[in-house]
Amino acid sequence: MRVAIIGLPQSGKSTVFAAATEREVDPFAPPEPRQAIVRVPDDRLDVLAKLTNPEKVIHATMEFVDIPGFSLDTSKGADELRRLLPTIKQCDCLAVVVRDFQNPAVPAYRERVDPKIDLAEVWDELIFADLDTVTNRIERIEKALKRPSKTREADKKEQALLERCREALESNNPLSTVLHSEEETRQVSSFAFLTQKPLVCVRNVSDEHAGESETLHAEHFESSLSMSASIEAEIATLEEVDRSAFMADLGLKQIARDRLVRTCYKACGLISFLTIGSDEVRAWTIPAGTTAVQAAAKVHTDLARGFIRAETISYDELMVCGDMKAAKTAGKLRKEGKTYVVADGDILNILAGL
Repeated sequence: MRVAIIGLPQSGKSTVFAAATEREVDPFAPPEPRQAIVRVPDDRLDVLAKLTNPEKVIHATMEFVDIPGFSLDTSKGADELRRLLPTIKQCDCLAVVVRDFQNPAVPAYRERVDPKIDLAEVWDELIFADLDTVTNRIERIEKALKRPSKTREADKKEQALLERCREALESNNPLSTVLHSEEETRQVSSFAFLTQKPLVCVRNVSDEHAGESETLHAEHFESSLSMSASIEAEIATLEEVDRSAFMADLGLKQIARDRLVRTCYKACGLISFLTIGSDEVRAWTIPAGTTAVQAAAKVHTDLARGFIRAETISYDELMVCGDMKAAKTAGKLRKEGKTYVVADGDILNILAGL
């Protein structure tokens, strides 16, 4: 899964990227997209590792992509955004960073610090980008329908769907509100519409407000969170032993970077199932609603092909029992078939005839 971090100039977007990926960002580097793989924080893996002492612990991962800030007050800035759109569209989720901090050393975009107005400006641009794509496609279909064609019926069906999309966008509504079936979603998947993607609002606050939990109301966004990107980027550079003291001094109970990663993970409808053994303890990423046989395929296609059953226990149930041996003795290890819908935190042992 890829998350595009986008925002207006001077919003602190690249600092959010540095905090999320725990890496330094060169402020003098060319303004091109950069990406990095990050671990999805999951304390359950550390607890399970203590029970089994595996050779390795493998977290779920996701990719963050830092998109250069785009200024919308000039034609050059608008052209730059259009150049970046293909990269943004390749991502599965958009994290929109808005500035809510004062810093004389960092000039404010349009000489304002107003996160609500900034968010509205970015939202309008997402709507416009999708509307432009929809309008251009409808115009091409209309031209095609003037000529005999073997795809005429399919074109008319697509046209009707896109007209609905255009109506929604012109009413300032995201396309996620008008695509009502898997078939419709597949029909427009090649367009990679921006307002169809999960959206997360990141309110970038000043250092003195780093411990605040107040978020910005963001209509049409799956989630919203606040963080001080500069503080989080500094935390990311510290050794583990120094982080706790630094956070305590600031009154921080949790690393906002972890909240950001988990929020994006959840916004995309993703969950983790777990496997444990002497060789490894591992979290596997799947969409919510995944069945046991589909989860087996995530581990290995042969496991899905020869699937017999999945021995299953939730992480919470295992913690109550203490360990897997006690769970078996207490009869808490369930036997589930192919159609079982895997829940977040399920520990699976997949049995297959290979």
